[in-house]
Amino acid sequence: MAVKREDVEKIVQAIGGKDNIEVATHCVTRLRFSLVDESKVDKQALDDNELAKGYFSTQGQFQVIIGPGIVDKAYEELIAITGGQRATKEDVKSAAIKHKSPVQQFIKTLSDIFIPLLPALVTAGLLLGINNLLTGKDIFFAGQALIEVYPQWADFAAIVNTIASTAFTFLPALVGWSAATRFGGSPLLGVVLGLILVNPGLLSAYDYASAVNEGTVPTWNLFGLQINAVGYQGQVLPMLVAAYVLVVIEKWLNRKVTDSLKLLVVAPVALLVTGFLAFVVIGPVTFTLGNWLTDGVVWLFDTVPWLGGLLYGGLYAPLVITGMHHTFLAVDLQLINSTGGTFLWPMLALSNIAQGAAALAMMFVIRSQKMKSLSATTSITAFLGVTEPAVFGVNVRFKYPLFMGMLGSALGGILLTMNDVRAFAVGVGGLPGFLAVNVENWGIFFIGMAICLVLPFVGTIVYGKIVTRKQAASGEEVEEDLAERDVKTVENAKSPIPSSGNTVVSHASTTGAAGTAGAAAAGQDAVNVLDLLAPIQGRAVPLENVPDPAFAEKQMGEGVAIEPSEGRVVAPFDATVAHVIDKSKHAVILEHATGVQVLIHVGIDTVGLKGSGFTAHVATGDVVKAGQLLLEFDRDIITAGGYATISPIIIPAGQDIVASIEELMGDTVAGKTPVLRIHLTGDED
Repeated sequence: MAVKREDVEKIVQAIGGKDNIEVATHCVTRLRFSLVDESKVDKQALDDNELAKGYFSTQGQFQVIIGPGIVDKAYEELIAITGGQRATKEDVKSAAIKHKSPVQQFIKTLSDIFIPLLPALVTAGLLLGINNLLTGKDIFFAGQALIEVYPQWADFAAIVNTIASTAFTFLPALVGWSAATRFGGSPLLGVVLGLILVNPGLLSAYDYASAVNEGTVPTWNLFGLQINAVGYQGQVLPMLVAAYVLVVIEKWLNRKVTDSLKLLVVAPVALLVTGFLAFVVIGPVTFTLGNWLTDGVVWLFDTVPWLGGLLYGGLYAPLVITGMHHTFLAVDLQLINSTGGTFLWPMLALSNIAQGAAALAMMFVIRSQKMKSLSATTSITAFLGVTEPAVFGVNVRFKYPLFMGMLGSALGGILLTMNDVRAFAVGVGGLPGFLAVNVENWGIFFIGMAICLVLPFVGTIVYGKIVTRKQAASGEEVEEDLAERDVKTVENAKSPIPSSGNTVVSHASTTGAAGTAGAAAAGQDAVNVLDLLAPIQGRAVPLENVPDPAFAEKQMGEGVAIEPSEGRVVAPFDATVAHVIDKSKHAVILEHATGVQVLIHVGIDTVGLKGSGFTAHVATGDVVKAGQLLLEFDRDIITAGGYATISPIIIPAGQDIVASIEELMGDTVAGKTPVLRIHLTGDED
């Protein structure tokens, strides 16, 4: 499909004209804009535009889906029409953030800092839960811990505790790394600054309270100024502010110091100045502010506990929708290190369960098999502590499951706060959440879990049946039919990839790509079925699990997504490499001898990594064999950058050769397990 200049001109007009475009860039599938005013977008005009396969707004960016293979041509036309300058994805993200309110910008900044730390914190919380099982009294034996009855487990528990507590003990170093990266400075300097604040030569923050009572707090005499020689183990606010100051100083020195002296000047001066400020000003002030914040939250939950539980328990799911929930991770950590436990995290776990129960209930309300599958899979992820797929994929779409889940978690929150249920760590949410909860609170917590399982589940089923019958009786479009239609927006769209002109060829069987290639070479009769083997090792799941509307709503075509267990991409059949994204190396388009094309997209929004963690082993135009290595990627780098590793495998919509597609779910072995069965028309051109 060629890109018509007039179609691009219509897109420009539909998004408010070139004066409404602040910055524009593109990735492998879509045009990305930071608009001056999104209210000027004419959505009907975009719907009527053949080139635009879909659109949505997220994180301050307005994105127009064009499709793989031609989006770069559309971008070239866009630049020519508007006279704008080329920009990167980071330029668009930076411009988009400017349109957010100060509160939104603050929340986004906290999210960017803490999301990369979640794997370490969740792992630490889970291990602390295991240690809790081993050392807690009255779990397995009355009045005794398991290690008291079986002393041989004591040292094992001690090792587990050491491994688990390390992430919290050295939390400032982790925050320093992530914050320095987010603010645009050196991650290494951020780590070193964090380690300075937890130096073993300082009084541990965990011993500060007792040292104050005993009058034994060590001090430095800095020219007559008495400064407490205290560390900041487990503290968040001091490190956040110190990291920001460090990066400001580092950037200023980089601008002022000549290249030949930077190694000798920039890092030493930046760390020395920031270190002094951290101990003299930043640390004491933020430590006090952190205590005030903690005291304020504690006061609310101590004074009116039911109100705190009602608000936080009931509103946590909407906080997930807005992204504000990441803000409270800092409060959780502050509570744990100041009071020994947090009453917020247990309510988070109940909210996960409630939204999962509501999503699961939709299996018994809706008729669509695709939506049933989506309800089942997303409810499982919610029960395991990740609610976004369930919230965005099911509950927000139908609305009433979201509110039923909020009702259940609100009542659960009231129950927990009225009984002062606390967690000693931020662990895994959802059903495993009890592992982070104090043992003496397990009984109440399990009652709360029961409420959040039963009430949203039953409420959603009952209300859903009533609504569905009422809509059917009145002749209205049933909500599930509208939702089903939403994920089929491009069934009749034309192919976003230019036709290769290849004729349809045959293969002897559908058991593998090798057989396909051999038949193609032999030039036999028309192909009926083409099996696409898994290009990535892991687990194949529905596209609805992908946290990106362009893929989840199938705006670009049918396919599956793979949750990778290793960082290799291999060819799913003998093919020609139609396109490799040269700079970011995160996606590749292959073309089979039949003319069928497939997009393999590693991770979501990973174009933002600019190639970091990716290695391409092929180039555009290469001929590859089934199972041949195409790309390698580092899952840890992708996760650390705050990106999802789930990888869509897409058959772009509208290819005339494709009659229908079967999606094959489950565990995959790269190059061996079929994940898509493509039924072809069998017509030769």
